[in-house]
Amino acid sequence: MFVFATIVALAAFLGLIRDPRSASGNLAGVSREVVPGERRVGNFIVDLEDGRDGAVVSVAHASEPGRDLWSSVPGESFVSAARGEETVEERNGHFSVEDEVEGLLPDQTIDALRRRDGNLVLSGRLVGGSGSVAYTVAFSAVDGNRLRFEVEVDDPSYDRVYLTYATRPEERFFGFGAQYTYSDLKGHEVPVFIQEQGIGRGLQPLTWGADWQAGAGGDPYTSYASVPHYLTSEMRSLFLENYEYSSFDLRDEERVRVEVFSPRMKGQILSGDTPAELIGEYTEYAGRMRPLPDWILSGAVVGMQGGSRRVREVRDRLEALDTPVAAFWLQDWVGQRRTSFGTQLWWNWELDDKRYPGWDRLVADLRRDDVRVMTYVNPFLADPSRKSNLRRDLFAEARAQGYLVEDRDGGPYMIEAGDFSAAMVDLTNPEARDWIKGVIKENLLREGASGWMADFGEGLPYDAVLHSGESAAAYHNRYAEEWAEVNREAIREAGREDEIVFFNRSGFTRSPGESTLFWLGDQLVSWDEHDGIKSAVTGMLSSGFSGFSLQHSDIGGYTAIDNPVLRYHRSGELLKRWTELAAFTTVFRTHEGNRPGMNHQFYSNGESLEHFSRFANVHAAWEPYRKDLVREAAETGLPVVRHPFINYPRDAEVLDPEHQFMVGREFMVAPVLDPGEETAELYLPAGRWVHLWSGREYGSRERGERLTVEAPIGEPAVFFRKGSRAGEAFRRELGERGLL
Repeated sequence: MFVFATIVALAAFLGLIRDPRSASGNLAGVSREVVPGERRVGNFIVDLEDGRDGAVVSVAHASEPGRDLWSSVPGESFVSAARGEETVEERNGHFSVEDEVEGLLPDQTIDALRRRDGNLVLSGRLVGGSGSVAYTVAFSAVDGNRLRFEVEVDDPSYDRVYLTYATRPEERFFGFGAQYTYSDLKGHEVPVFIQEQGIGRGLQPLTWGADWQAGAGGDPYTSYASVPHYLTSEMRSLFLENYEYSSFDLRDEERVRVEVFSPRMKGQILSGDTPAELIGEYTEYAGRMRPLPDWILSGAVVGMQGGSRRVREVRDRLEALDTPVAAFWLQDWVGQRRTSFGTQLWWNWELDDKRYPGWDRLVADLRRDDVRVMTYVNPFLADPSRKSNLRRDLFAEARAQGYLVEDRDGGPYMIEAGDFSAAMVDLTNPEARDWIKGVIKENLLREGASGWMADFGEGLPYDAVLHSGESAAAYHNRYAEEWAEVNREAIREAGREDEIVFFNRSGFTRSPGESTLFWLGDQLVSWDEHDGIKSAVTGMLSSGFSGFSLQHSDIGGYTAIDNPVLRYHRSGELLKRWTELAAFTTVFRTHEGNRPGMNHQFYSNGESLEHFSRFANVHAAWEPYRKDLVREAAETGLPVVRHPFINYPRDAEVLDPEHQFMVGREFMVAPVLDPGEETAELYLPAGRWVHLWSGREYGSRERGERLTVEAPIGEPAVFFRKGSRAGEAFRRELGERGLL
């Protein structure tokens, strides 16, 4: 026992093993040449204070010098470094990352604090049992409310950099892109590395089964669109500019530890008095989503498969009920293949005129009724040689021209996609970018598509070889941004940027500036909070903090499971409740799912069809306010669907309800998310609120109120602020449509 303890102690001393929460050590010394005190950097104040508990470095804004926007822990190091070697396994777009770290340098000295080229540069050494290395921290003002920091170690073999700083036990952390399980991430370690979200994501035993069969279970943090950005309940906000794998460890009540797989960490500290101001500052960097064209806001986007005749049949049924329809989204326009996962598409981006005979006439007939056609594309190409009516083999073309991401042997990097494999277009190759843009312009736009799902983007292999010579490990997160940019460039070059809508599920920091619309990916057709309907609400709320302002979900979810042990088939009740939820989001779009025949569909019976038509009309009834919110998103970065904290930052009670949300500033929505329930519990902030369906008033002008209200199917719990012109107009329109 003594020998084992000695070995453990020695290993810890040498930095070979460590508590994952203890990358920081001591602030071992501040040089006598460094004078404590405040230094101005633009509108920011960087303060070095020699306190009773040890030296502290803090950042504040000159407008409020007493409030720390960032602060080190007294007497503790805030920069540390180590050498690391990650083991990354990938299967079907799902990644696991295991990191082995050695040579940790936990202690820090501050040897100088000087002005250099307009920056304030703090420098010193990082020290540990394995040696020491010089480092710098440079602060520079970006504008009046954004301060850039750049941490760098001189020896690039130290490819793990850590930044540790103070938090308060009660501080809440929001953001990090699309997080589906937790809205407040305090108490969690959040990896930032985009990938398939997984099937189950912690719902057991489904997650175990998905992992065992395909490595596809995921966990509470796997996300198509994770982002290294947060804002807190204390109006503090920070983001990284790095693309490399990073993580935010929020498990310690009093410390935050940020890690990046690089010898350099770059980021910004933001100043703002409200969440809205902080979102505005962040989206100045990340980019803001541009206004959607009016047509997609005018009615339902009907997800259909099955061919021309089937589309016309469902169109006639919807028309008979005066259902407002904006578009038919026909993802199977390229044809389908049957696989073990259900039905999957031929990933060869050309029209299958056998499945959709008379395509041109179908498009023209729908357009005559102001109904658009939308299709599907992704950055993968699969071998289509077994397809019976193949006209153009895009995989063969791309392979011959060297347009595909390669493996280390110089061949296309083939990635499993169920029962077949496919390769990704290499977006670092300018010729490949032009080629895939040409495919989009020729095979989608010229075939009459007014938009499409621009799927995937999160699956670039960690060990791939890219045309540019860049590391795929560092480019992995960036690929999603570039995929959105390629789609944007294609519609811009075609002169149709203001008319076309493509929607992405994958994303990173700058994706909102390129994509036209986001959706939340492939939720399970269930009620659960890990991967079902509840996770869709959490995903919308969390992503809204990080600039994903125009967001929506597949109505009813996507993933059905048909297994002798585990069966997840979409029920009629789930579909109805998800329909009600979606009626209060930016876009109202259905999906038949991966196994359409096993899922209840809106057209499965007359009752479901009438319910769907009712809520397509509900969605259409608040179109004017939706347009206002879409314009506001473009101007400010604020999400259409938002966490109540964004509007009521001084009311601590709004932090607790997990699945209620606001639409703009005017509406509070508490959807029913459990089977068999016909009431909803919610919290209304101070003020008078009007129940949408009854017109009855609730709430107190002096304080917030928790209440339980009736919410039968067909009348979800929705309120608007008394005196709201948008609310009154909405209720008036509902009455005119016969929906009250």
